[in-house]
Order: sequence, then C-alpha cells, then structure tokens
Amino acid sequence: MLPSDPGSLHNLLQQFATPLRIATIFTLALFFQYLINRTAPKFRELIASRQENFEGAQRVRTLSRVLRYALTVILSVVTGLLMLGELGISVAPLLGAAGVAGIAIGFGAQSLVKDYFTGFFLLLENQIRIGDVIEAGGKTGAVEELTLRYLRLRDYGGNVHFVPNGQITVVTNMCQGFAHAVIDLGVGYGENVDRVIAVMQDIGDELSNDPAYASKILAPLEIAGVDQWAASSIVIRGRFRVAPGEQWGVRREYLRRAKLAFDRLGIEIPFPHVKVVDGGKPAVA
Repeated sequence: MLPSDPGSLHNLLQQFATPLRIATIFTLALFFQYLINRTAPKFRELIASRQENFEGAQRVRTLSRVLRYALTVILSVVTGLLMLGELGISVAPLLGAAGVAGIAIGFGAQSLVKDYFTGFFLLLENQIRIGDVIEAGGKTGAVEELTLRYLRLRDYGGNVHFVPNGQITVVTNMCQGFAHAVIDLGVGYGENVDRVIAVMQDIGDELSNDPAYASKILAPLEIAGVDQWAASSIVIRGRFRVAPGEQWGVRREYLRRAKLAFDRLGIEIPFPHVKVVDGGKPAVA
C-alpha cells in the first residue's frame, strides 16, 4: 500500500529514482552494444562487396573490426561515467586524477603505447589485412585478427601466434597485388639443358591452360635459365606470376606434373652420390 503522506511518497520516489536511472543507462548501453554487434558485420560486408578488388574488400574487413572494438570501448567508458554521475560521484576529480596517474603509468607502459601507435600505422598504411599470409615479429602465418595492440597469426600447423604490434619492425606480406610461384628444378649433369627448358615450358603452358588454374595464373611461365651448378645437379629456375596467396598451390601442382613428365621422358632427377676411386679406376657408388 502506498503511503498517504505526499512527503513520504516523494521520498519513496526519490529513493527509486537513482536505481531506475542507472538501470535505464545500463539497458540502453546493452541495446547500443547489441546494435553494434548486429549492424557492424552487415555494414562491413555491404561496403566490402562494393570494392573493386579483393584487396580492397579485405582492408574494409580489417578496419571494420578495429572500428567495432573502438566503439565498444567508447560505449563502455561513457556508460561508466554516466553511472558514476548518477551515484553522486563527481567525474571531474576522477578525470584529473586519471590524467596524473596516466602520466605516471605511461612511463611504465611505454611498450603498450608503442603497440597502439604501431597498430594504428599498420592499419593506416594498409600493410596488413585479414587473410594475408605474412611474416612479422619472427612468426609466419595467415592473419586472423589485427587490433591496435596485437596481431594474431595462424601458421600451417594450426598454431596461433599473438604478436604485440610494438615488436613488429618489418612486415613481409606474401599476398599483396600479386605473387610469384618460383620453380627450381634440378636435373642431372648429363641432360640436355635446352631440352629440359623446352619440357618445363610445355608443362607451364599445360598448367596455364588448365581451367582449374587459369584464373590463378596471371602470366605464362617465365624461364630464367640455369640458376646454379649444385653438388649433384644443374638447377633451372622459372616462375609464374599468380594471384595473391596462390603461389604455393600452383608451385605444388607444377612440381607434381614435372615429376610425371620427367619420368615419362627419361629425364634424370638426380640424388646425392659420390665417386669411389679404387686402384686408379673410378667407380660410382
């Protein structure tokens, strides 16, 4: 039963006003976070679908994740400040104290500040995108996540590496613009080099015309020629220009076809061997 005294009723309403406003602020914060989580992926894919190429789409996806993280942090800070204000805690002294504490903490957290600055420029300069295969911080793998603080890579074995952005000094990106599938084939010293090069070119033309690989190969096989005289073979080098990220698959398929062709044509694929001299007469062993 509600009290009949108007003053008591007013006091009762005052007691519930602050918790009600705090609950309203918290509910609105949850609602806005829900909107961010639901609309950000849809908006990201909409913008990505309008990009002219795959690289542009990947950059949009990378930046959108960082933007979503930033919006979540801002929403959390604003919500916390509003709740403190409703509890009667003055925000201004807290902000002043935070500024002084921030200076003190900053001297002990220089590596963290470096992480954020490096991450910002990595995004700004479009050095890394989600899905790229890169080498950074001494680790190699596919980029799964890039934030302002760290880079997450997954290598071929499935291992996940978290690299602080401050430790990244050089980025080797294997998936920007185009790539080269480098082919090094070793043949016996007794083989006719010109014949081997002609066979390699035929294999390259066959692979380029294969519908399964035609879209991945951007230019025909380019034969550089004899690259080195190795211990037991002559190494002939060539390369394909391929779409980003396709260099490993194209190279493996070319080597598979080259092995079949060399076996069929009797071209020697050498293995290490030594010569043993017995009584002045050399014998191969």
